[in-house]
Amino acid sequence: MSFSQVLSLVPEALWESVYMTVATTFFAYVIGLPLGLVLVATDKDGIRPMRALNTTLGAVVNFLRSIPFLMLFFFVQPVTRFIVGTSVGSVAAIVPLVISAFPFVARMVEQSAKEVDRGVVEASQSMGASNWQIITKVLLPEAKPSLLNGAAVSATTILGYSAMAGCFGGGGLGAVAMNYGYQRYDFLVMFVMIVVMVFLVQVFQESGTRGGRLTDKRIR
Repeated sequence: MSFSQVLSLVPEALWESVYMTVATTFFAYVIGLPLGLVLVATDKDGIRPMRALNTTLGAVVNFLRSIPFLMLFFFVQPVTRFIVGTSVGSVAAIVPLVISAFPFVARMVEQSAKEVDRGVVEASQSMGASNWQIITKVLLPEAKPSLLNGAAVSATTILGYSAMAGCFGGGGLGAVAMNYGYQRYDFLVMFVMIVVMVFLVQVFQESGTRGGRLTDKRIR
C-alpha cells in the first residue's frame, strides 16, 4: 500500500481505538471506583473493617486480574453476544475490555486512597463525620491527584488491550495493523499504526499528569 492509502485508514481506526478506550475507561471506573473504595473502607485499618467482605471482594478482583486478556476475550464471547448482539466490532470489544479493566482500576483506586494521610481521616472521624462523608469529603478529594494519574495509567493499559482486541475482530488500530499490515507483510502499515498508538499513549499520559498537577494542593 502507498503511504497515502495507509493514511486514509488512520482516521476511522483512530476513532474506534479512542472510542473503545474512553468508553471502557468510563465503565471500568463506574465499577472499579466504588469497588476500590469499598476495599479501602472494609480493610482491617479502614473506616469500617469487614474482614469477610474485604477478603471476598479481594479474591474476586485478584481472580479476574489473573486471567490473561486474550483468554478472557474469547471466554466471555457468549456474554458479549447477549449484551450487544455480536462478538465482532469495536462496540463488542468494550464488554471484555471492561471485565478485564475494572479489577485493575479497583486496585489502582485502592492504592490511591490508601496514600491519603491517616491523620486526616482520624481527624474527620473525631469530628463526627459519617463513613460516607469521610469517603466523599476526605478520601476522594485528598486522593484526586493520585486518582487522575492512575486514570492515565489505566487508559494507556486499556488502549493496549484494545489493540489486542482489534487483532481478533475488535476493530481500531489493532485491526488495521493485523489485517493490512501483519497478514499482508506490509511494514509501512505496521509502522504507522505503532506511531499513532504511541501518540495516543502520550496524549492520555500527559492529560493525566497535568490533571494530577492541577489538583495537587502540595504544588499550589
